[in-house]
Amino acid sequence: MEGTALEATEVFAAYWRFAAERQRMFLKRLQGSNDPALTDDPVLSAYRFTNSYRASDRVSQFLLREVISTPKQRWNDKDLFYRTLLFKLFNRIETWESLEREFGELTWDRHSFDRIDGFLSRRKASAKRNYSAAYIMPSAGSAFGHKSKHANHLRLLEWMIADDYPRRLRNCKNMGQAYDLLIAAPSVGPFLAYQFVTDINYSTLTSFSEMEFVKAGPGALDGIAKCFKSTEGVPPEAIIEHMALYQDRYFDLFEIDFPSLWGRPLQLIDCQNLFCEISKYARVAFPTVNGSSGRTRIKQKFAPAGRLPLPCYPNDWGLNEKINVEFGKK
Repeated sequence: MEGTALEATEVFAAYWRFAAERQRMFLKRLQGSNDPALTDDPVLSAYRFTNSYRASDRVSQFLLREVISTPKQRWNDKDLFYRTLLFKLFNRIETWESLEREFGELTWDRHSFDRIDGFLSRRKASAKRNYSAAYIMPSAGSAFGHKSKHANHLRLLEWMIADDYPRRLRNCKNMGQAYDLLIAAPSVGPFLAYQFVTDINYSTLTSFSEMEFVKAGPGALDGIAKCFKSTEGVPPEAIIEHMALYQDRYFDLFEIDFPSLWGRPLQLIDCQNLFCEISKYARVAFPTVNGSSGRTRIKQKFAPAGRLPLPCYPNDWGLNEKINVEFGKK
């Protein structure tokens, strides 16, 4: 990688096996399998992991289907940005649904800080969770001065719209430019900016290739540390890019039949996420292999919930037609 040979651990091969087996589990559930034994892998059958493709996950699918691509599909740029960020700041489906029940259609013109802040405060006071535990959101208190995290995040969203982010994002020439714009917002760090730019890119506001840009998060750094005895100074983003570019070579090397996403290879964001997931997987499967985080347990158990609804993906990926043909949907 970058002209440097890296010595892999046993977790490196497991990375590729994990990617293929987790994707097979996803496809089995799409076909209607409700067998608890979706896999022979004891770790995958016992613990919850994200899908091999980020866009296939439950929260991403909800974002695509219910936030971005609603049946009317009439959102202007400002509403697309507002809805996407309002959802992703909390990253919790139940919070979005509760906001819709309370306020109806969530658009920028209908936005009211006082009403939404009050509603979320009441939810919090009644011990209802507003935020997902998927990743820790910075409070943004130093930037906006409110005591509650959700109030600061509502102010952050208002700040971004006041600073013309929807138009400026549409004018970005590549994902790196869009990332630079997002990370310039108060309290938005590197990992969050990359997540946001990826989610916004699911909409029609931007249409970048997911192979343009990547930023390694904390979980990916831990996974990389477990896959290689030393990175020899090679940047983590270069390692992720290598994995994406040479995935076919490694699947062949380890004699793995990888069932892609209707012909779409793993993208940079997927390979980044897979490093996060192999970090968790290795805590149980390879407990003696140390990473950088020091974590030793996986918290969430796996419980299959039956057949998955047909997924949908951004139209410019060209996958939705293939899915409809395969499953006989007109």
